Amino acid sequence: MGTTDKIFNIKTEIEFNELALDIFRFQAKNNPVYGQFVDILGINPMHVNHYRNIPFLPIQFFKSQDIIVDNKNAEVIFTSSGTTGMITSRHLVADTELYIKSFRKTFEKFYGNVEDIAIVALLPSYLERSGSSLIYMIDDLIKNSNQPESGYFLYNHEDLANTLNKLKENKTKTILFGVTYALLDFVERFQIDFPELIVMETGGMKGKRKEMIREELHAILCKGFNVASIHSEYGMTELLSQGYSEGFGLFFTPDWMKVLIRDTNDPLTLLDNKKTGAINVIDLANYNSCSFIATQDLGKFHQDGSFEILGRFDNSDIRGCNLLVQ
Repeated sequence: MGTTDKIFNIKTEIEFNELALDIFRFQAKNNPVYGQFVDILGINPMHVNHYRNIPFLPIQFFKSQDIIVDNKNAEVIFTSSGTTGMITSRHLVADTELYIKSFRKTFEKFYGNVEDIAIVALLPSYLERSGSSLIYMIDDLIKNSNQPESGYFLYNHEDLANTLNKLKENKTKTILFGVTYALLDFVERFQIDFPELIVMETGGMKGKRKEMIREELHAILCKGFNVASIHSEYGMTELLSQGYSEGFGLFFTPDWMKVLIRDTNDPLTLLDNKKTGAINVIDLANYNSCSFIATQDLGKFHQDGSFEILGRFDNSDIRGCNLLVQ
């Protein structure tokens, strides 16, 4: 079994550690930017024996460098959203099949077979620009859904309300992916009574509204759709995998992805569970790029394997796929 096949067949912590070390050594040798970063830190990849000791590349490098392994070309380039004049991240994806396999398997793990689910999307700001990894994923989910109501709704809120009511009448399992401000705009005009609906908030006001704390936002959306909780997706341009929350801000990841918490004052030191710090992400699906990324998100890890997002570093720019600043 090749390395990329092993990624999606991890069963144990030992298997994860072994594969993470293999991928770390491969990327340190074959990814020029990451290799130079590891070298500057004075780390010998052969002396690292656990994934917690692997160095994490600061995510800012994706704004200034091409993060890709040698002898690979990008099949697609994903870019982050940003306001005018802001430098955005670029993720050169050499193997789109890895991304497709990652998000399909993750979606199925948390939500089941997409063929049986109506995928409706209220993502105007994402649709109005090119290079969104989220839109790439939603396109594929809509295409593979066997439900005729699946599709995008730009600003046609009345059509969306009618579609949701029809799906409720038909007892169709439905997931509504929505950018935060657009979901708020929608529930200000329409009240939907659909307790079985999964509302998937993808984060971000995009400068359209004042930021809100998660509890306040989710309370408004729960009331607007008459649902018990609001689901969320934690993904970003620089990754090929994502975590999902089924409510209350607690995220879980697939078996090939891990979140670690680092000390904000000492980026090479990891913190214990329940302590607040900066989020490091291991995404083994990011095989041809960098699987070990130090993000600018602040969070906390819990013993049950879940994590929560608590905000972002001061003075860091607001990114398209991050969750609400709190």
